[in-house]
Amino acid sequence: MKTLKVIVLIILAMSSSCKGEKKEEKNQQNDSHSEGSPQKKGEPETKTLEISLEPKSDSNASGKIMFTESMGLVTMIVKINGLSEGKHAIHIHENADCSSPDGKSTGGHWNPTLEAHGKWGAKDGYHKGDIGNFKVDPNGNGNLTFATNEWCIGCNDKKKNIVGKAVIVHQGVDDFTTQPTGAAGGRISCGAIIQ
Repeated sequence: MKTLKVIVLIILAMSSSCKGEKKEEKNQQNDSHSEGSPQKKGEPETKTLEISLEPKSDSNASGKIMFTESMGLVTMIVKINGLSEGKHAIHIHENADCSSPDGKSTGGHWNPTLEAHGKWGAKDGYHKGDIGNFKVDPNGNGNLTFATNEWCIGCNDKKKNIVGKAVIVHQGVDDFTTQPTGAAGGRISCGAIIQ
Protein backbone atom coordinates (compact mmCIF):
# COMPACT_ATOMS: atom_id res chain seq x y z
CA MET A 1 0.00 0.00 0.00
CA LYS A 2 2.84 2.34 0.88
CA THR A 3 4.45 1.59 -2.51
CA LEU A 4 1.18 2.40 -4.29
CA LYS A 5 0.99 5.83 -2.54
CA VAL A 6 4.57 6.61 -3.57
CA ILE A 7 3.85 5.67 -7.22
CA VAL A 8 0.71 7.84 -7.26
CA LEU A 9 2.67 10.79 -5.81
CA ILE A 10 5.40 10.37 -8.45
CA ILE A 11 2.82 10.27 -11.29
CA LEU A 12 1.08 13.38 -9.94
CA ALA A 13 4.37 15.24 -9.61
CA MET A 14 5.40 14.34 -13.16
CA SER A 15 2.05 15.35 -14.68
CA SER A 16 2.02 18.73 -12.91
CA SER A 17 5.58 19.51 -14.06
CA CYS A 18 4.66 18.61 -17.66
CA LYS A 19 1.65 20.94 -17.51
CA GLY A 20 3.91 23.72 -16.23
CA GLU A 21 6.33 23.17 -19.13
CA LYS A 22 3.48 23.25 -21.67
CA LYS A 23 2.09 26.42 -20.10
CA GLU A 24 5.51 28.09 -20.21
CA GLU A 25 5.99 26.98 -23.83
CA LYS A 26 2.55 28.40 -24.73
CA ASN A 27 3.41 31.75 -23.09
CA GLN A 28 6.68 31.91 -25.03
CA GLN A 29 4.77 31.32 -28.29
CA ASN A 30 2.31 34.10 -27.42
CA ASP A 31 5.17 36.48 -26.59
CA SER A 32 6.91 35.85 -29.92
CA HIS A 33 3.59 36.29 -31.72
CA SER A 34 2.95 39.70 -30.18
CA GLU A 35 6.41 41.02 -31.04
CA GLY A 36 5.70 40.93 -34.79
CA SER A 37 2.20 42.35 -34.41
CA PRO A 38 2.01 46.12 -35.08
CA GLN A 39 -1.33 46.46 -33.33
CA LYS A 40 -2.26 45.46 -29.79
CA LYS A 41 -5.45 43.55 -29.13
CA GLY A 42 -8.33 45.90 -28.44
CA GLU A 43 -6.77 48.92 -30.20
CA PRO A 44 -8.70 50.27 -33.21
CA GLU A 45 -7.12 49.53 -36.59
CA THR A 46 -5.61 52.54 -38.37
CA LYS A 47 -5.13 52.53 -42.14
CA THR A 48 -3.05 55.09 -44.01
CA LEU A 49 -2.60 55.72 -47.70
CA GLU A 50 -0.43 58.42 -49.30
CA ILE A 51 -0.84 59.45 -52.93
CA SER A 52 0.90 61.96 -55.17
CA LEU A 53 -0.83 64.63 -57.21
CA GLU A 54 0.65 65.15 -60.67
CA PRO A 55 0.18 68.14 -63.00
CA LYS A 56 -2.43 67.96 -65.77
CA SER A 57 -3.63 70.30 -68.54
CA ASP A 58 -0.17 71.98 -68.81
CA SER A 59 -0.27 73.16 -65.18
CA ASN A 60 2.43 73.02 -62.51
CA ALA A 61 0.07 71.80 -59.78
CA SER A 62 1.52 68.92 -57.78
CA GLY A 63 1.48 67.71 -54.21
CA LYS A 64 0.64 64.95 -51.75
CA ILE A 65 -2.49 63.64 -50.09
CA MET A 66 -2.55 61.52 -46.94
CA PHE A 67 -5.65 59.48 -46.16
CA THR A 68 -5.97 58.05 -42.64
CA GLU A 69 -8.82 55.87 -41.41
CA SER A 70 -9.36 55.28 -37.70
CA MET A 71 -12.47 54.34 -35.75
CA GLY A 72 -14.70 54.69 -38.84
CA LEU A 73 -13.47 58.18 -39.76
CA VAL A 74 -11.37 58.91 -42.86
CA THR A 75 -9.26 62.08 -42.72
CA MET A 76 -7.81 63.54 -45.93
CA ILE A 77 -4.88 65.98 -45.67
CA VAL A 78 -3.97 67.75 -48.93
CA LYS A 79 -0.78 69.75 -49.53
CA ILE A 80 -0.44 71.15 -53.04
CA ASN A 81 1.66 73.79 -54.79
CA GLY A 82 1.97 75.35 -58.23
CA LEU A 83 -1.57 76.73 -58.29
CA SER A 84 -2.88 80.21 -59.02
CA GLU A 85 -3.91 82.25 -55.97
CA GLY A 86 -7.56 82.03 -54.93
CA LYS A 87 -10.02 79.18 -54.56
CA HIS A 88 -9.93 75.85 -56.37
CA ALA A 89 -12.32 72.89 -56.37
CA ILE A 90 -11.27 69.39 -55.38
CA HIS A 91 -13.27 66.23 -56.01
CA ILE A 92 -12.95 62.47 -55.97
CA HIS A 93 -13.59 61.04 -59.44
CA GLU A 94 -14.71 57.54 -60.35
CA ASN A 95 -11.55 56.00 -61.92
CA ALA A 96 -7.99 55.69 -60.58
CA ASP A 97 -6.63 56.55 -64.03
CA CYS A 98 -4.54 59.71 -64.41
CA SER A 99 -3.11 58.66 -67.79
CA SER A 100 -4.72 61.33 -69.98
CA PRO A 101 -3.02 64.76 -70.27
CA ASP A 102 -6.27 66.54 -69.30
CA GLY A 103 -7.21 64.21 -66.41
CA LYS A 104 -10.47 63.18 -68.08
CA SER A 105 -9.49 59.50 -67.92
CA THR A 106 -10.70 59.65 -64.28
CA GLY A 107 -14.32 59.94 -65.44
CA GLY A 108 -16.96 61.97 -63.64
CA HIS A 109 -17.39 62.67 -59.95
CA TRP A 110 -17.58 59.57 -57.78
CA ASN A 111 -21.32 59.24 -57.14
CA PRO A 112 -22.19 55.72 -55.92
CA THR A 113 -25.46 56.88 -54.33
CA LEU A 114 -26.71 58.54 -57.55
CA GLU A 115 -27.36 61.93 -55.95
CA ALA A 116 -27.34 65.38 -57.54
CA HIS A 117 -24.09 67.37 -57.37
CA GLY A 118 -23.99 69.72 -54.40
CA LYS A 119 -22.17 71.02 -51.37
CA TRP A 120 -21.04 68.28 -48.99
CA GLY A 121 -23.82 67.50 -46.52
CA ALA A 122 -26.54 69.36 -48.46
CA LYS A 123 -30.04 68.04 -47.74
CA ASP A 124 -30.81 68.06 -51.48
CA GLY A 125 -27.95 65.63 -52.06
CA TYR A 126 -24.29 65.55 -53.02
CA HIS A 127 -21.81 63.18 -54.59
CA LYS A 128 -19.54 61.14 -52.29
CA GLY A 129 -16.75 62.85 -54.24
CA ASP A 130 -18.01 66.43 -53.76
CA ILE A 131 -15.32 67.66 -51.36
CA GLY A 132 -15.65 71.35 -52.21
CA ASN A 133 -13.20 74.27 -52.48
CA PHE A 134 -9.96 75.25 -50.78
CA LYS A 135 -7.83 78.43 -50.69
CA VAL A 136 -4.44 78.92 -52.32
CA ASP A 137 -2.04 81.56 -51.02
CA PRO A 138 -0.09 84.11 -53.15
CA ASN A 139 2.83 81.64 -53.37
CA GLY A 140 0.63 79.01 -55.02
CA ASN A 141 0.35 76.75 -51.97
CA GLY A 142 -2.90 75.21 -50.85
CA ASN A 143 -3.84 73.00 -47.90
CA LEU A 144 -7.02 71.20 -46.99
CA THR A 145 -8.08 68.87 -44.20
CA PHE A 146 -11.34 67.02 -44.70
CA ALA A 147 -12.84 64.23 -42.56
CA THR A 148 -15.88 62.02 -43.02
CA ASN A 149 -17.40 58.73 -41.91
CA GLU A 150 -18.91 58.32 -45.40
CA TRP A 151 -15.64 56.95 -46.83
CA CYS A 152 -13.43 53.97 -46.06
CA ILE A 153 -10.02 52.77 -47.25
CA GLY A 154 -10.27 49.38 -48.91
CA CYS A 155 -13.47 48.13 -47.25
CA ASN A 156 -16.10 45.99 -49.00
CA ASP A 157 -18.74 48.74 -49.13
CA LYS A 158 -18.81 50.07 -52.72
CA LYS A 159 -20.67 53.18 -51.56
CA LYS A 160 -17.81 54.10 -49.18
CA ASN A 161 -14.57 52.63 -50.54
CA ILE A 162 -12.32 55.34 -52.02
CA VAL A 163 -9.65 52.90 -53.28
CA GLY A 164 -9.79 52.68 -57.07
CA LYS A 165 -10.89 56.31 -57.41
CA ALA A 166 -8.88 59.49 -58.14
CA VAL A 167 -8.55 62.96 -56.66
CA ILE A 168 -8.85 65.83 -59.13
CA VAL A 169 -7.95 69.46 -58.43
CA HIS A 170 -9.75 71.90 -60.74
CA GLN A 171 -8.71 75.26 -62.15
CA GLY A 172 -11.89 76.97 -60.96
CA VAL A 173 -14.33 77.06 -58.08
CA ASP A 174 -17.18 74.62 -57.47
CA ASP A 175 -20.47 76.58 -57.50
CA PHE A 176 -22.30 73.61 -55.89
CA THR A 177 -25.25 73.99 -58.27
CA THR A 178 -24.24 73.35 -61.89
CA GLN A 179 -24.96 69.70 -62.74
CA PRO A 180 -23.10 67.41 -62.63
CA THR A 181 -19.73 69.19 -62.24
CA GLY A 182 -20.20 72.40 -60.28
CA ALA A 183 -18.66 74.29 -63.25
CA ALA A 184 -15.24 73.85 -61.62
CA GLY A 185 -13.23 74.16 -64.83
CA GLY A 186 -10.26 72.22 -66.17
CA ARG A 187 -8.57 69.36 -64.33
CA ILE A 188 -5.13 70.63 -63.37
CA SER A 189 -3.87 67.94 -60.98
CA CYS A 190 -4.61 64.25 -60.54
CA GLY A 191 -3.80 61.53 -58.03
CA ALA A 192 -4.92 57.89 -58.27
CA ILE A 193 -6.09 56.38 -54.98
CA ILE A 194 -4.43 52.99 -55.11
CA GLN A 195 -2.91 50.74 -52.43
